[in-house]
Amino acid sequence: MTYRAFSNRSLLIGMAPFLLVSCMGSNSSISAQEFAPVTAAPPPEPAAANGAIFQVTSGYSALTNGSRASRKGDIISILLVERTSASKSNSASKDRDGGFSLSPPTTGLFSLFSPSDVATSGSQNFSGSGSAGQSNSLQGQISVTVAESYPNGTMLVRGQKLTSLNRGDEHTQFSGLIRAIDVSADNTIPSTKVADARIIYGGTGEIASASKQGWLQKFFSFISPF
Repeated sequence: MTYRAFSNRSLLIGMAPFLLVSCMGSNSSISAQEFAPVTAAPPPEPAAANGAIFQVTSGYSALTNGSRASRKGDIISILLVERTSASKSNSASKDRDGGFSLSPPTTGLFSLFSPSDVATSGSQNFSGSGSAGQSNSLQGQISVTVAESYPNGTMLVRGQKLTSLNRGDEHTQFSGLIRAIDVSADNTIPSTKVADARIIYGGTGEIASASKQGWLQKFFSFISPF
């Protein structure tokens, strides 16, 4: 019993760094179901005739709307034109000088002191500067579906795209609110006109793994005080 307890304790101590690194390296999983496509509702039951020639139905679309997507399940293409840039810089300097001198008398008790014995001076200066910059760019296109259509003319859209390459996979997920009036005649809209946009772009595979730190390097980076 003592040997078994000691072995279990040694095993847990030996696995502690691996468990710690696993917790540090695990990212929040992206739910694919959250970006799942939305299909159109089934057609309603045939209603009784309410006109001699034309029948007014709940799915009627005015001729001025054309073929623009406006109902649940319709497809809209999002043009990804995201570009952000930020920069900041500052500088400061300070300089200060001071001095004091006293000439002792040439006669009397204080004549023993020379002028240099009672002279003092000091100076103080400081200078500092700093700068920071960051830029991001994302371009592409992704087709999404209308998840909800609201009475005020806005629509909730969402969708995802998975691309499998020979060296890994790339995924793009998108969701946000758009205005029906911003949708062009060919059912496209730039991402800059999407409110509450959520864009997730990532990849897995050999190339993505090569650009990350190894598990042992992550462990030493975590415990390093520098």
